[in-house]
Amino acid sequence: MAKIIPFKAGYCTHIACMAMRGAGFNVCQFPARAWLIEVDGYRWLWDTGYADYFKQYTQKGIFKLYQKTTPVYLNQGESLKEQFNVLGIDLASIQHVIISHFHGDHIAGLRDFTHSRFICSQLGWQTVKPLRGFFALKQGFVPSLIPTDFEQRVSFIEQFERCTLAPELSPFTYGYILPNSKKQVILVPLPGHAAGHIGAFILTDNGWTLLASDAAWVKANYKELKKPSRLANLIMSDSQAYYSTLNQLHQLSYHPDVTIYLSHEGEE
Repeated sequence: MAKIIPFKAGYCTHIACMAMRGAGFNVCQFPARAWLIEVDGYRWLWDTGYADYFKQYTQKGIFKLYQKTTPVYLNQGESLKEQFNVLGIDLASIQHVIISHFHGDHIAGLRDFTHSRFICSQLGWQTVKPLRGFFALKQGFVPSLIPTDFEQRVSFIEQFERCTLAPELSPFTYGYILPNSKKQVILVPLPGHAAGHIGAFILTDNGWTLLASDAAWVKANYKELKKPSRLANLIMSDSQAYYSTLNQLHQLSYHPDVTIYLSHEGEE
């Protein structure tokens, strides 16, 4: 079965009520999580969290507002590149980096993985590719974080074999089989938060796990259907689709053998 190893690469801060209405104005940490996925020696990285490139490319111009609105904290040794070096994980052993979506906290470390190929939604890439300046900022996208040879190294999930999901994963019904995963990793659209936003169902020894990315920010969003702030709608690509996806997560959470992980939920 597949193995998943969680990592945290820095965090940003924001007021609690942004993630959940009525939670108050206290400032909370939102960790930038990533996961290493392994199937029989084949390795994929799910997102990258923050890296020093984020600070580098948000120091001036309009992208400085990104740092102002969501202050980022990344201490020495916390980038995935540094963590992998300490653990003895060769960056070249990561065959692919899977990008859940193109917000800066998910792609800031892409430039460190010079030997890896990339996987993402074609819709997601085609949406952000032409964006610059204010229009990029509005989508949480920092163009300079993208490696210059990105398009030579990317594959799109829409090109992968489509499959019907197991009944225990309902109400989700279909996904795309990740090549070389022996059908143990199924990529699924989770629309709403960002264009081309995706998650992954992963079959482990403990059953299915869903990496749900930013389909919710805290567990209460989907477990109790406590919605984020109305202001959050302004940064969503499709708020109606977001709440539809949230309802699907709510239904999925009743399945006892499925674990849901979010990219930014706090420490247990």
